[in-house]
Amino acid sequence: MNEHDGQVDEARAAAEAWPAWVDRGDAHEAWRRASELFRRMVSEEKWRESLERAQLPVGRAVSRTFRSGTYTTELPGAPDGEYVVLEYATTFERKRNGVETVTMQREADGEWRLSGYYIR
Repeated sequence: MNEHDGQVDEARAAAEAWPAWVDRGDAHEAWRRASELFRRMVSEEKWRESLERAQLPVGRAVSRTFRSGTYTTELPGAPDGEYVVLEYATTFERKRNGVETVTMQREADGEWRLSGYYIR
């Protein structure tokens, strides 16, 4: 048992609803519910374009399985804070063995919100 398991569990619970918006192609709702840092760094239009570009070759997610979660207070290119990096094994429409990385950030109000999303 790790001293940060509670934070990982909280961030994972907060992250669970988020991919549903991505899966439906609802870039607006996904962006709206992301962290303030994310929304400051990525305009809604840029986010929509990035999501479309990322999904184009692989399609939408068909299934995902949680693989790991790591708590950290430092990430490259981001201010110090509380973050949890979650990794999912994901099957996409056109890619069987994909990986989604979802980074959650604890904001000043104590809520965990998305601050990064990557497909590989």
